[in-house]
Amino acid sequence: MLVLWDIDRTLLYVGEVDRQAYREAFEEVVGRQAERLPARGTGVTMPLAIRGMLLDNGVMPEEADVLLPRMLDIVPRRFAAHEEDVRRDGVLMPGAVDSLAAVAAQPDLVPTVVTGNLRANALVKLAVFGLDRYVDTTLGGYSSDDAYRPALVGVAQARAAAKHGTGFDRSSTVIVGDSLEDVRTGLEGGARVVAVAAGTTSAEALAEAGADVVLPDLTDPERLLAAVRTLTRRTVRDSRHM
Repeated sequence: MLVLWDIDRTLLYVGEVDRQAYREAFEEVVGRQAERLPARGTGVTMPLAIRGMLLDNGVMPEEADVLLPRMLDIVPRRFAAHEEDVRRDGVLMPGAVDSLAAVAAQPDLVPTVVTGNLRANALVKLAVFGLDRYVDTTLGGYSSDDAYRPALVGVAQARAAAKHGTGFDRSSTVIVGDSLEDVRTGLEGGARVVAVAAGTTSAEALAEAGADVVLPDLTDPERLLAAVRTLTRRTVRDSRHM
């Protein structure tokens, strides 16, 4: 079974460092300071967030399309330059390490990430907190692969299938994430969803959006494992009765 972890506000939180990298890249590319920055905690992929930032700061759509590739090239470098800020100001979400370790210890579970981060940014975040030991980052789906977040489920499934020699689909894939975008990613991308109400979205909103299971946080690894196994068993059972 494939377990796809979201990163921001599910496993960790880096405060203003992402937005600082956006701010610096905007000034370098556009030549002036940004007055408006992307909203926090939405789960929107970085390419879409950055394009929205360009538009919100008065860049015309045609020019935004031209400038976006440059922004996507510069943002990871700017973020990496703030690695010490991530280490100093970033925090792990409650229970993240124990839950990651619990999933990684299961021989039949394949843990990786599906994230709105660009791959380079995701790797910095995971490495700073030592979380990369618990996930196979070579299998992940990143917004460097596709700005449309639900497509990243298929990216991760294909990479996992190529490495492990077995296919992964909705019946054998679970996303663990905190935002409405994580729920949408699972529903549209082909995965069951364990939502964690530890970010900016309430448990009620996550449930209403269609999450299969909603947990208050990650402080109970056994409860998380039980949810993952129940969802995958239920999907297989449902498919047999179709």
